[in-house]
Amino acid sequence: MVREANVKQAGAEKQLKEAQGKIDVLQAEVTALKTLVLTSTPSSPNRQLHPQLLSSGTRGAYKNVGGHIRNKSASGAFASSPGKPEPSSVSVQPAAKEDREVDSVLYAEFLMWKEHPSLDRSTAFMSRIYGEDIGPCLSFTRSELSQLVQSAVENNSLTIEPVAMSALPMVKASAIECGGPNGCRAAIETKCALSGMTRLCRHRIKLGDKGSYYYISPSSRARITAVCNFFTYVRYIQQGLVRHDAEQMFWEVMRLRREMTVAKLGFYLTEQG
Repeated sequence: MVREANVKQAGAEKQLKEAQGKIDVLQAEVTALKTLVLTSTPSSPNRQLHPQLLSSGTRGAYKNVGGHIRNKSASGAFASSPGKPEPSSVSVQPAAKEDREVDSVLYAEFLMWKEHPSLDRSTAFMSRIYGEDIGPCLSFTRSELSQLVQSAVENNSLTIEPVAMSALPMVKASAIECGGPNGCRAAIETKCALSGMTRLCRHRIKLGDKGSYYYISPSSRARITAVCNFFTYVRYIQQGLVRHDAEQMFWEVMRLRREMTVAKLGFYLTEQG
């Protein structure tokens, strides 16, 4: 009886190994199919699924079987005999890299401005940036205050400072209407003085030497900061503090312009923790 039990045990172990081999093959087939399907999109099609996208020299690797196009390398991954399946060959798409090219019109305007740098918006360089970047970026719902903010930024007299959440007291009606100027007590959820939207205002601004403070939302702060960064760099060029060549300066100006555009669209970074 012991011998008969050993024979049955050996047969069961053999069947188990064969079943496990078949399971491995099936799992490999499912993985390969998922890879082929998920890596094919309209913007980035999988060339193994769409051989018509291949060059004429590469199409020879594909053959027509029963009216369906089948990839040799892909079918090789679906082994019929139990054993270790061969990995399917899936093309890896290269990572996208940002590139750039100088716009001749913008560069010519910058070079002309660089000869006599100033903040005067009458020049073609500054006029374009005011119309395309600065104006839209500082255009808020509260238009009157927006103009005062822009004037303060131009005069380099605007102050932005963080507000401790523990220092924000209980709400008053006047604080909601004006965004909390003159030390008005306001709750953490306060109306942004520029957008008029109720937001968690972590910063406030001060215009010149006036004693009024205005609570602003993170998005409004990002927009103001982007414009301030641009003016700071332009002032450095005006004062002769930038030692880069003309093209390096141009690309830094373009980067700052992009920051203004991104902030205007509502994107901004937040500090973690």
